[in-house]
Formats: sequence, structure tokens, C-alpha cells
Amino acid sequence: MKITANKLEIEFEDSGAGASGPARPPLLLIMGLGMQLVAWPQEFVQALLDAGYRVIRPDNRDVGLSQHMHHLGRANLIWAGLRLRLGLTVRPLYSLSDMAQDMLGLMDALGVDRAHVLGVSMGGMIGQRMALLAPQRVLSLCSVMSSSGAPGLPRARLAVLRALLRRPDGASSEALVAHYLRLFRIIGSPDFLMAEDWLRERIRLAAARGFDPTGTARQMLAIIADSARADELPGIVAPTLVFHGEKDVLLPFACGEDTARRIPGARLVGMPGMGHDLPPLVIQRLLAVLLPHLGAV
Repeated sequence: MKITANKLEIEFEDSGAGASGPARPPLLLIMGLGMQLVAWPQEFVQALLDAGYRVIRPDNRDVGLSQHMHHLGRANLIWAGLRLRLGLTVRPLYSLSDMAQDMLGLMDALGVDRAHVLGVSMGGMIGQRMALLAPQRVLSLCSVMSSSGAPGLPRARLAVLRALLRRPDGASSEALVAHYLRLFRIIGSPDFLMAEDWLRERIRLAAARGFDPTGTARQMLAIIADSARADELPGIVAPTLVFHGEKDVLLPFACGEDTARRIPGARLVGMPGMGHDLPPLVIQRLLAVLLPHLGAV
């Protein structure tokens, strides 16, 4: 489904809204860099529905079937990275706060006053921005394999960054599948490897639905430029759960530790053997801590 939110066309799935019985508490799921709403594992969504939640899954701007911001031009990530290392201001084509306003606008359009918010990776950063921009609208926050963005935190190794920034070797479906298989094998959970056939099918689904590396680059520029967020995190009042893999090579575990340290009262849960993905056994562990977190609000 598509709806106008924050003056943009946002694609979303709204599950459980029309279920019989008492109104379900809304839970907004925000995906990470370049990832689409179809990346949410179906067993995770179904478990949340079974637990009585209304699950709202959007495509962020510049990804999937939501509006792409081609009119803003291309992001120069090399120049942005150089300015960041020199301590200079990085100017994005849009900000994570703009993306948080997209999510708040989606809530407005759906008539949702307040919602639980769960974001993974970049989605966790957007969730943090939502909790700062509109604290009265965020019932609870769950930041999964994300970061505060604080200067000085451990960074991904150069080989990991190269894999993230590398373009596929062609535009064919098989080239895209091979590219993302390589990437997910590098950043994924070393102790919970996903079956290759299953992973291939999910990549094909996402590639057929939408592939836009220039949009992903604009999203990445927004992440790089959001350097002040860490100092603002003590202002978050929403009950917060921080869930992070202890073997994450893209956003190392210290990123989750720092996020939890900065948000008053936040609970940090480390997941041994988890990298930067959501395999089935990780989902089980996440649900085991997430559902009590949501239910306590």
C-alpha cells in the first residue's frame, strides 16, 4: 500500500489493524540501510501479530517502492568520509531527522497517535531520532544492531566497508544475488549461518521489487552526517531496549554498548554469535526479550 506522508509517497504494509477484538498496540518496524520492508523475516512479523500487536512496516525513502529522491542528486561518499575524518561538517542531501519525520508522517496518515518503535541498524538511528523529535509519540524504543554515531567508536574494518560500498558485477538478477550473498556472508552472524537457497530467494525478491544504489548512497550520507545525535541521546525518555550482536563486524558491539549507556534506563542485551543480520535463532532470542519489553509499557 502507498500513502502520502511528510509530502512523500511511502510504501508500507499494515498487518493486524483490522483484526477483531480490542485495538492492537501499534508497532512500527524500521529497516536499515538500503533494505526494504520485505527484509523483515515473516516468522518475526507473525510472532508479533500472534502476540497481539499491529505491525506497520514501511519502505524508507529512497528504497523499495517508496519515493526515490533522484532530484537531490548523487551522494559523494568519498568526499563526505574525508570531511568526517578531518572533523569538518558533512552536509547530507537529507537527514536522519527528515527520515524520522517520514515515519511520524506515516503515523499521522494512519491515524496512529503513539506507537512502539523498533529499528535495525539505520532504522535504529531513525527510531532514536523519532524518540528525540516526538517523545510523546514513542511508547517504547528498541534499537537493534545500531549505533549512537558517537565519534571514536570502533569502525568496521576496511574490507567490510569495501564490501558494503562495492557495486554488483552487472545488473542481472544473478549478479545482484552473487553480490549480496558475498556481503551477507561477510557481515552476517558467523554462528548462525543461513541456508544459501533461502538467502538467495530473499535477495531475488528484494532485487525484483526495487534496486537503487544511488538511493542507498543518499541514505548512507545521512548516517555519516548525523554526528550530533550521540550527545542528544540522554534526552530520550521512552523505555529503551538495545539488542546487539557480539560478533557484529559492521557496527561492533561497542556501538550498542555506547547507545545503551547514553539513553537513561536503557537495557542492553548482547547476543553471542550474532553479526549484522537476523537469522532464525537470533529472532527467537530477540522475541524473548522484546515481548516483555513491549508488554511492560
